[in-house]
Amino acid sequence: MAREFAARGRNLALCARRLELLEELREELAARHPGIRIGVRRLDVNDHEAVFRVFRELDAELGGIDRVVVNAGIGKGQPVGTGYFHANRETAETDFVAALAQCEAAMELFRERGAGHLVVISSVAAVRGLPGSMTAYSASKAALAALAEGLRADVSGTPIKVSTLYPGYIRTQMNERAGKMPFMIGVEEGSRLLTEAMEREPAGAYVPSWPWRPLAFALRRLPTSVLARMLQRFP
Repeated sequence: MAREFAARGRNLALCARRLELLEELREELAARHPGIRIGVRRLDVNDHEAVFRVFRELDAELGGIDRVVVNAGIGKGQPVGTGYFHANRETAETDFVAALAQCEAAMELFRERGAGHLVVISSVAAVRGLPGSMTAYSASKAALAALAEGLRADVSGTPIKVSTLYPGYIRTQMNERAGKMPFMIGVEEGSRLLTEAMEREPAGAYVPSWPWRPLAFALRRLPTSVLARMLQRFP
Protein backbone atom coordinates (compact mmCIF):
# COMPACT_ATOMS: atom_id res chain seq x y z
CA MET A 1 0.00 0.00 0.00
CA ALA A 2 2.93 2.34 0.63
CA ARG A 3 4.02 1.84 -2.99
CA GLU A 4 0.49 2.52 -4.21
CA PHE A 5 0.17 5.74 -2.21
CA ALA A 6 3.67 6.87 -3.20
CA ALA A 7 2.72 6.48 -6.86
CA ARG A 8 -0.18 8.87 -6.15
CA GLY A 9 2.25 11.47 -4.81
CA ARG A 10 1.33 11.06 -1.14
CA ASN A 11 3.72 11.77 1.71
CA LEU A 12 4.05 8.72 3.95
CA ALA A 13 4.43 7.95 7.65
CA LEU A 14 5.42 4.28 7.88
CA CYS A 15 5.57 2.24 11.10
CA ALA A 16 6.51 -1.39 11.72
CA ARG A 17 8.59 -3.50 14.07
CA ARG A 18 11.35 -4.17 11.52
CA LEU A 19 12.94 -0.78 10.98
CA GLU A 20 15.47 -2.11 8.49
CA LEU A 21 12.68 -3.11 6.10
CA LEU A 22 11.09 0.31 6.41
CA GLU A 23 14.39 2.00 5.64
CA GLU A 24 14.86 -0.17 2.55
CA LEU A 25 11.34 0.72 1.44
CA ARG A 26 11.97 4.42 2.05
CA GLU A 27 15.07 4.31 -0.15
CA GLU A 28 13.16 2.52 -2.89
CA LEU A 29 10.24 4.94 -2.84
CA ALA A 30 12.42 8.04 -2.58
CA ALA A 31 14.31 6.93 -5.69
CA ARG A 32 11.11 6.33 -7.63
CA HIS A 33 9.21 9.36 -6.34
CA PRO A 34 11.71 12.06 -5.32
CA GLY A 35 8.98 14.63 -4.69
CA ILE A 36 7.42 12.92 -1.67
CA ARG A 37 8.43 12.99 2.00
CA ILE A 38 8.68 9.73 3.95
CA GLY A 39 8.97 9.35 7.70
CA VAL A 40 9.67 5.96 9.26
CA ARG A 41 9.62 4.72 12.86
CA ARG A 42 10.09 1.38 14.57
CA LEU A 43 6.83 0.61 16.35
CA ASP A 44 5.32 -2.36 18.11
CA VAL A 45 1.64 -1.45 18.38
CA ASN A 46 1.37 -3.43 21.62
CA ASP A 47 3.57 -0.76 23.21
CA HIS A 48 0.66 1.61 23.65
CA GLU A 49 2.66 4.54 24.99
CA ALA A 50 4.91 4.29 21.95
CA VAL A 51 1.88 4.43 19.64
CA PHE A 52 0.88 7.85 20.96
CA ARG A 53 4.47 9.13 20.94
CA VAL A 54 5.26 7.92 17.42
CA PHE A 55 2.01 9.26 15.94
CA ARG A 56 2.80 12.68 17.43
CA GLU A 57 6.39 12.59 16.19
CA LEU A 58 5.43 11.73 12.62
CA ASP A 59 2.61 14.26 12.63
CA ALA A 60 5.12 16.96 13.55
CA GLU A 61 7.77 15.71 11.12
CA LEU A 62 5.44 15.71 8.12
CA GLY A 63 3.48 18.83 8.99
CA GLY A 64 0.28 16.96 9.77
CA ILE A 65 -1.11 13.48 9.07
CA ASP A 66 -4.46 13.48 7.30
CA ARG A 67 -5.04 9.71 7.09
CA VAL A 68 -4.17 6.88 9.47
CA VAL A 69 -4.47 3.24 8.39
CA VAL A 70 -4.82 0.79 11.29
CA ASN A 71 -3.46 -2.34 9.64
CA ALA A 72 -1.26 -4.19 12.14
CA GLY A 73 -2.57 -7.64 12.97
CA ILE A 74 -1.73 -11.26 13.68
CA GLY A 75 -3.63 -14.52 13.32
CA LYS A 76 -2.11 -17.07 15.67
CA GLY A 77 -5.23 -18.18 17.51
CA GLN A 78 -6.22 -21.77 18.30
CA PRO A 79 -9.54 -23.41 19.22
CA VAL A 80 -10.77 -21.99 22.52
CA GLY A 81 -10.31 -24.36 25.43
CA THR A 82 -7.42 -26.35 23.93
CA GLY A 83 -4.63 -24.90 26.07
CA TYR A 84 -3.64 -22.00 23.84
CA PHE A 85 -5.04 -19.04 25.74
CA HIS A 86 -1.72 -17.24 25.24
CA ALA A 87 -2.12 -17.38 21.45
CA ASN A 88 -5.75 -16.23 21.55
CA ARG A 89 -4.87 -13.46 24.01
CA GLU A 90 -2.03 -12.23 21.77
CA THR A 91 -4.38 -12.17 18.80
CA ALA A 92 -7.00 -10.19 20.71
CA GLU A 93 -4.43 -7.80 22.16
CA THR A 94 -2.83 -7.01 18.80
CA ASP A 95 -5.93 -7.06 16.60
CA PHE A 96 -8.21 -5.12 18.93
CA VAL A 97 -6.56 -3.55 21.99
CA ALA A 98 -3.55 -2.27 20.04
CA ALA A 99 -5.92 -1.14 17.28
CA LEU A 100 -7.86 0.81 19.90
CA ALA A 101 -4.63 2.56 20.92
CA GLN A 102 -3.96 3.50 17.30
CA CYS A 103 -7.50 4.79 16.85
CA GLU A 104 -7.20 6.84 20.04
CA ALA A 105 -3.89 8.35 18.90
CA ALA A 106 -5.22 9.11 15.42
CA MET A 107 -8.48 10.61 16.63
CA GLU A 108 -6.64 12.89 19.04
CA LEU A 109 -4.81 14.40 16.07
CA PHE A 110 -7.95 14.63 13.95
CA ARG A 111 -10.12 16.14 16.67
CA GLU A 112 -7.49 18.81 17.35
CA ARG A 113 -7.49 20.00 13.73
CA GLY A 114 -11.11 19.13 12.95
CA ALA A 115 -10.36 16.90 9.96
CA GLY A 116 -8.85 13.56 9.02
CA HIS A 117 -9.56 10.09 7.73
CA LEU A 118 -9.26 7.01 9.93
CA VAL A 119 -9.17 3.65 8.13
CA VAL A 120 -9.41 0.39 10.06
CA ILE A 121 -8.62 -2.90 8.36
CA SER A 122 -11.11 -5.44 9.65
CA SER A 123 -11.73 -8.69 7.73
CA VAL A 124 -14.47 -10.69 6.08
CA ALA A 125 -13.88 -12.98 9.08
CA ALA A 126 -15.67 -10.33 11.15
CA VAL A 127 -19.00 -11.13 9.49
CA ARG A 128 -19.63 -14.22 11.65
CA GLY A 129 -18.15 -15.88 14.67
CA LEU A 130 -15.90 -18.54 13.15
CA PRO A 131 -14.87 -21.90 14.63
CA GLY A 132 -11.49 -23.43 15.37
CA SER A 133 -8.33 -21.39 15.04
CA MET A 134 -10.34 -18.44 13.64
CA THR A 135 -12.52 -17.81 16.70
CA ALA A 136 -10.36 -15.23 18.50
CA TYR A 137 -9.36 -13.62 15.20
CA SER A 138 -12.91 -13.17 13.92
CA ALA A 139 -14.06 -11.88 17.31
CA SER A 140 -11.23 -9.33 17.40
CA LYS A 141 -11.95 -8.12 13.86
CA ALA A 142 -15.66 -7.87 14.64
CA ALA A 143 -14.84 -5.79 17.72
CA LEU A 144 -12.66 -3.53 15.59
CA ALA A 145 -15.49 -3.04 13.10
CA ALA A 146 -17.86 -2.14 15.93
CA LEU A 147 -15.31 0.33 17.30
CA ALA A 148 -15.07 2.02 13.91
CA GLU A 149 -18.86 2.15 13.59
CA GLY A 150 -19.12 3.88 16.94
CA LEU A 151 -16.44 6.39 15.96
CA ARG A 152 -18.19 7.02 12.65
CA ALA A 153 -21.41 7.86 14.48
CA ASP A 154 -19.47 10.01 16.94
CA VAL A 155 -18.03 12.26 14.22
CA SER A 156 -21.00 12.14 11.86
CA GLY A 157 -21.56 15.50 10.21
CA THR A 158 -17.96 16.62 10.72
CA PRO A 159 -15.01 16.65 8.28
CA ILE A 160 -13.56 13.61 10.09
CA LYS A 161 -14.19 10.39 8.18
CA VAL A 162 -13.97 6.79 9.46
CA SER A 163 -13.80 3.84 7.04
CA THR A 164 -13.93 0.11 7.76
CA LEU A 165 -12.45 -2.18 5.11
CA TYR A 166 -13.21 -5.89 5.04
CA PRO A 167 -10.55 -7.61 2.93
CA GLY A 168 -10.86 -11.20 1.85
CA TYR A 169 -7.86 -13.52 1.61
CA ILE A 170 -4.73 -11.72 0.41
CA ARG A 171 -1.48 -13.64 0.07
CA THR A 172 0.87 -11.90 2.53
CA GLN A 173 3.63 -13.06 4.87
CA MET A 174 0.99 -13.59 7.56
CA ASN A 175 -0.72 -16.38 5.63
CA GLU A 176 1.88 -17.50 3.08
CA ARG A 177 2.08 -20.95 4.71
CA ALA A 178 -1.67 -21.38 4.90
CA GLY A 179 -3.25 -24.14 2.93
CA LYS A 180 -6.02 -23.79 0.39
CA MET A 181 -7.96 -20.59 0.96
CA PRO A 182 -11.01 -19.49 -1.07
CA PHE A 183 -10.72 -16.61 -3.54
CA MET A 184 -7.14 -15.75 -2.59
CA ILE A 185 -5.60 -12.80 -4.45
CA GLY A 186 -2.00 -11.62 -4.65
CA VAL A 187 -0.51 -8.91 -2.47
CA GLU A 188 -0.06 -6.44 -5.33
CA GLU A 189 -3.69 -6.71 -6.42
CA GLY A 190 -4.89 -6.64 -2.83
CA SER A 191 -2.83 -3.53 -2.04
CA ARG A 192 -4.11 -1.74 -5.13
CA LEU A 193 -7.74 -2.55 -4.31
CA LEU A 194 -7.35 -1.52 -0.66
CA THR A 195 -5.74 1.77 -1.69
CA GLU A 196 -8.48 2.50 -4.22
CA ALA A 197 -11.12 1.78 -1.58
CA MET A 198 -9.48 4.15 0.91
CA GLU A 199 -9.36 6.93 -1.64
CA ARG A 200 -13.16 6.75 -1.93
CA GLU A 201 -13.47 7.25 1.86
CA PRO A 202 -16.44 4.87 2.23
CA ALA A 203 -18.13 4.05 5.51
CA GLY A 204 -17.39 0.39 4.72
CA ALA A 205 -16.21 -1.72 1.81
CA TYR A 206 -15.40 -5.33 1.02
CA VAL A 207 -12.11 -5.83 -0.81
CA PRO A 208 -12.45 -7.09 -3.44
CA SER A 209 -16.16 -6.34 -3.68
CA TRP A 210 -16.68 -9.49 -5.75
CA PRO A 211 -17.17 -12.13 -4.44
CA TRP A 212 -16.94 -10.98 -0.82
CA ARG A 213 -19.86 -8.56 -0.68
CA PRO A 214 -22.49 -11.14 -1.73
CA LEU A 215 -20.72 -13.86 0.25
CA ALA A 216 -20.82 -11.73 3.39
CA PHE A 217 -24.56 -11.22 2.87
CA ALA A 218 -25.01 -14.99 2.67
CA LEU A 219 -22.66 -15.80 5.55
CA ARG A 220 -24.64 -13.61 7.94
CA ARG A 221 -27.74 -15.67 7.25
CA LEU A 222 -26.43 -19.25 7.12
CA PRO A 223 -27.38 -21.56 10.00
CA THR A 224 -24.40 -22.21 12.25
CA SER A 225 -24.44 -25.93 11.42
CA VAL A 226 -24.18 -25.19 7.69
CA LEU A 227 -21.41 -22.66 8.25
CA ALA A 228 -19.43 -25.19 10.30
CA ARG A 229 -19.68 -27.84 7.58
CA MET A 230 -18.54 -25.36 4.93
CA LEU A 231 -15.53 -24.24 6.92
CA GLN A 232 -14.36 -27.79 7.56
CA ARG A 233 -13.12 -27.75 3.97
CA PHE A 234 -10.50 -25.13 4.84
CA PRO A 235 -7.76 -25.11 7.48
